[in-house]
Amino acid sequence: MAQGPTTVRRILQFKFTLPTGDASQLASMVKAGRPFIAAFGGRRVRLLQNVDDPKRIVQEIEYETHEALELNRHKLASDPRIQAYLMAWRSMFAGAVEVDVYQELGPEQAG
Repeated sequence: MAQGPTTVRRILQFKFTLPTGDASQLASMVKAGRPFIAAFGGRRVRLLQNVDDPKRIVQEIEYETHEALELNRHKLASDPRIQAYLMAWRSMFAGAVEVDVYQELGPEQAG
């Protein structure tokens, strides 16, 4: 019996600093981008604001995608639609954006 395609789950974390503590414009952009993120396997999007420094934000995107697409993550990132979205997104920030990709450890790995 053939197995179906293997999927992988990843969590992206974008860490950045807003020019002000007002995250309303960012929240609107994230809301508008949810269908786009879902089209690429996005399951959950969260915005976290640092309570001690409201300018500091973490955006988490949890996604699940076919293993082959995950292996080609850099190639996918060069997609013109993704580049346009990222350009608009980055234009909101004066400083650097730190990006980390995580995978969740299962109970057997977390010990």
